[in-house]
Amino acid sequence: MHRWSKLFVPTLREAPADAEVASHKFLLRAGYIRQLGAGIYNYLFLGQRSLNKIIGIVREEMDTIGQEFLLPTIHPREVWEQSGRWSAMGDNMFHLKDRKGAELCLGMTHEEVMTGIARNELRSYKQLPQIWYQIQNKFRDEPRPKAGLLRVRQFTMKDSYSFDLDAAGLDKSFDLHDAVYRRIFTRCGLKFVAVDADSGAMGGSQSQEFMVYTEAGEDLIASCPVCGYAANTEKATSVLEPVVELEPTGDGLPELIHTPGKGAIADLTKFLQISAASDIKCVAYMGLKRGEGGKSSSWHGIAAFLRGDHQVNETKLMAAVGAAELRTMNGEELEEFLHAPAGFLGPVGLTPAAQPLTGGLTVVIDKSLEGRRNLVGAANKLDYHLRNVTPGRDFTWTLAADIRTVNEGEACPTPGCAGRLVVGKAVEVGHIFKLGYKYTSSMGVTVLDPNGKEVMPIMGCYGIGIERILTAAIEQSNDANGFWLPASIAPFTVVVTVTNVTDTLLRETGEKVAAELEAAGLDVLLDDRDERAGVKFKDADLVGIPYRVTVGKKAAEGKVELVKRAVAGSEDVSIEELVGRLKDLVGQEKM
Repeated sequence: MHRWSKLFVPTLREAPADAEVASHKFLLRAGYIRQLGAGIYNYLFLGQRSLNKIIGIVREEMDTIGQEFLLPTIHPREVWEQSGRWSAMGDNMFHLKDRKGAELCLGMTHEEVMTGIARNELRSYKQLPQIWYQIQNKFRDEPRPKAGLLRVRQFTMKDSYSFDLDAAGLDKSFDLHDAVYRRIFTRCGLKFVAVDADSGAMGGSQSQEFMVYTEAGEDLIASCPVCGYAANTEKATSVLEPVVELEPTGDGLPELIHTPGKGAIADLTKFLQISAASDIKCVAYMGLKRGEGGKSSSWHGIAAFLRGDHQVNETKLMAAVGAAELRTMNGEELEEFLHAPAGFLGPVGLTPAAQPLTGGLTVVIDKSLEGRRNLVGAANKLDYHLRNVTPGRDFTWTLAADIRTVNEGEACPTPGCAGRLVVGKAVEVGHIFKLGYKYTSSMGVTVLDPNGKEVMPIMGCYGIGIERILTAAIEQSNDANGFWLPASIAPFTVVVTVTNVTDTLLRETGEKVAAELEAAGLDVLLDDRDERAGVKFKDADLVGIPYRVTVGKKAAEGKVELVKRAVAGSEDVSIEELVGRLKDLVGQEKM
């Protein structure tokens, strides 16, 4: 039996000033974690118990579809060069050298290592499919660690990898993970949503994130409350309302107009008395194109055009042009590529490159500009704009793509749905990818198919952030006094609080109750400290334990108080009925 008087639980009455989000404040105040350095944390007793329970759930569910491995966290440079990601990962990767000068890195992820095992060991289609997973530390040189365990430089991840003979097999492995992830997050008590997402540096054809809504999240999710559509704003689309076009002036061709000092869209639209939806906005970037195998790189000019009331989604833009990185053009680059000053960048007169990032200027227009007419666009001349600008007639482009971020209230893209999108912050707790042949191709993995022909296996990759589950659970279940976790991942299911340990009856009753609860299979903490009852109640409310049994004055009548932390409600229960009642409450959580 665990006794609070013997444990190290360093609770704090106030959170440090730099703790901003609820989970960070309470993880520190409840004594779950202590910071060692920027983005680096020690996990103390209560925190480690919760993380171990989460890991246990993940392992139990993953064992139904896969096999557990444990891979090194230190990787030689060569394996990452084989996939082309040694340079592609940039400053996010921790690099180091051994005493002989060999270059190494700390593993951010393990696609390369797992693929290397497959290359060396898999020979025939008869060995497929394979699903291999591990629960392991990962390292990322996060430039701005913050929000406690939400953005860190060392973290624990469950990552798994599937190898299948064909796309149909990958679909099955993907669906198996989808089902397992839903069971994991449900068992951990999370209120989650699965959304379409961008694959980012992982690559691949399909990507799905599992998100928990919270104001502490850094991702934005667009969802429809009517049909259930949900997507990260990096992927989300919507249906736009028709726009009433401006009437042409003069001969209807582009007409130069003087707009002194009206480089900002708000100033321009007010000056011309037009809607921002009739303005063409330009955002100019330099895009990084990777060379063969990701070993070299070059920068190219990109001009992105969209409606004045829309915002560029840089993830969508990078995917559209095939850029590995974007940065804003500086003044010299604006003059080189657009021959114009900031604030007065327009599409008319530009010579777009035939293909993205192949030299010259890559011109991208958002699809919302296709078919429009009589728009207003900057004239690439200080203090001047053009009216009557019609895309396709007055300017051309390298490609048209969806490069905008959806706005709340826009129509749902699901055919036949009349819903409107809602946009909210969320934190990612899991992500599954269909990688395709990216790694088996670059690293030369082949097996013999049923006809004796060498073919490349197709891969999937699937991750869960262990600490993210804990922080998300705290974010969704807290109040001014602390937080409460589901019994499945709480460090203890119930704390038995003896209000006065110097009273022999109360102390012995507390011991008896705690022993009976433990014998019934519940995870019990006995608060036997010689402290005032109020101090014990505050600590119990703070540290995430979902149930409290208070052994107080009514013990003489054979009764104790049972408190459910989530609702701050209590009931008097006879000691004989306590075990059954508490097990019923815990069981209801699983339903």
